[in-house]
Amino acid sequence: MIVPSIDLQAGNAVQLVGGERLELDAGDPFPIAERFARCGTIAVVDLDAALGRGDNRAVWEELCRRHTVRVGGGLRSAEAVRAALDAGAESVVLGSAATPELFRELGPELCRSRVFAALDARDGEVVTHGWTRGSGRSIEDGIAELAPFVRGFLVTFVEREGRLGGCDLERAASLRERCDGRELTIAGGVTTAGEVAALDAAGCDAQVGMALYTGRLPLGAGFAAPLASDRPDGLVPTVVCDPSGRALGLVYSDTESIERSLRTGRAWFRSRRRGLWEKGASSGDGFELLRFDVDCDRDALRAIVRPVPGASGRFCHLEQVACFGAARGLAALERTLQDRRLAAPRGSYTARLFDDSDLLGAKLVEEACELAAESAPERVAEETADLVFFALAKCAACGVSLADVEAVLDRRSRRATRRPGSAKSTAVAREVRS
Repeated sequence: MIVPSIDLQAGNAVQLVGGERLELDAGDPFPIAERFARCGTIAVVDLDAALGRGDNRAVWEELCRRHTVRVGGGLRSAEAVRAALDAGAESVVLGSAATPELFRELGPELCRSRVFAALDARDGEVVTHGWTRGSGRSIEDGIAELAPFVRGFLVTFVEREGRLGGCDLERAASLRERCDGRELTIAGGVTTAGEVAALDAAGCDAQVGMALYTGRLPLGAGFAAPLASDRPDGLVPTVVCDPSGRALGLVYSDTESIERSLRTGRAWFRSRRRGLWEKGASSGDGFELLRFDVDCDRDALRAIVRPVPGASGRFCHLEQVACFGAARGLAALERTLQDRRLAAPRGSYTARLFDDSDLLGAKLVEEACELAAESAPERVAEETADLVFFALAKCAACGVSLADVEAVLDRRSRRATRRPGSAKSTAVAREVRS
């Protein structure tokens, strides 16, 4: 699949030719990242850090907070790697520092799940320190040495980087065979959708920069290139889900609808009867596209969406949230509380909870204590349900969604440094014992 790339220099998104000459300054990286992230993981490279000329840490840390990001450039110590992962990076890419010694210091579990080794080569020789120093090693040498330690490799053909001259597909396929099952991402010269598809067929991802920034490769065409439909009309079945992954409905996509969705950030699909259409354009119940996910066989998509501000959130034409019937569990509770927050009957218990923060706070503490004191499975489930009710009431009162909470959990799961988990106070423990 395609991995869109953002190279950072002095806070801006830039593109260099051969890692040396500035060809394009695209400015503010955040709107670019918002669009690129609709394809999934994006690569962010801190060129200043790689060259030892300062860094763009504040920028890429904020990008990690907002999106799924693979961070590279200037990470040369175990401390720097852990700091990047703690900041929310999905994974990191190490170039000059990619050595067995550092990987042993980081530990095998972390490296095999979160660390890529960059093997940037000019005319076959691996180069380091921002592509300024030769190493005397070949790409094949680097793969053989580092494959036991890492999740995968980023191989950049530096002599092709930024020149829009095409990718060396034959070399990429040959390198893939040497990776011993590790992931392989190819960068340098990828220019067409056909090249993205060919790399995917060979088992490689394509990291693309210049072709996307110049428009030579439309983002939608690059993303859709590996997709393969078994339908006579060529449409790709697309399961539409909310940010928590709950299915809202089944629609169909093609390259044109995917391109429109990625470009506009709205949910566009291909109807078998009506052609290209935007969800909610006529009803007012529109949806923003957060991202597309591709299934393992490349023959189906998942579109993660959320209602546009002010919309009802109903995806189904029968004026219900989902085409598969009413919501259940946490989704149903969240929606009920959100609705009642706006129109709770005067004097009702729910209205009191929203209007009296002291009451809601007291109930949260009370239910937490009752849950802590229980051990019987049935009672634990009941007390957990009570606590979740009041926790979601607190969220609704403060304009926080369940998806917001899940996003925090996802970011925390990316941390490499674990907190000790000690209790902040013994007050609750004393309450439970009493």
